[in-house]
Amino acid sequence: MEVSAILHMPSKKQIPGQGLVIFAKNKDQVSAFYKQALELEAEESEKTHDLLVGHGQELVVHAISKAYAASIEISSPPTPREETPLKPTFVVKDLEVVRAAAQKTGGFLKPLKQAWRFRGFIVLDGWDPEGNVVQFKQIDQNT
Repeated sequence: MEVSAILHMPSKKQIPGQGLVIFAKNKDQVSAFYKQALELEAEESEKTHDLLVGHGQELVVHAISKAYAASIEISSPPTPREETPLKPTFVVKDLEVVRAAAQKTGGFLKPLKQAWRFRGFIVLDGWDPEGNVVQFKQIDQNT
């Protein structure tokens, strides 16, 4: 069966159009950030992972093993992990919702004065509570 056929199959659960897996030292804190920032619902929550869904996307926050986690130090506030070759980008309704989520959960969103406008969006970088750099885009009502 082709992927396009699977995506259009009727089902009780919506098949997400995109997804991301994030490995976390503190699964609960990282999940709280993304649930609030992206307005996602926890569809599944296990000791090893949380499945967050909504708006045609799914995000899995997967706990890393305790042995490996012990070797990872996360500063407070977290230092952004800018050396990674990937930066997830999410379209959000309101950048201030993301800012509030960051403040509640230990993440960070750059000040609005550092935003740039690109292809009809207001774009800001930030990071989650473990320093994973993330970009958020809000529709620019002035374009």
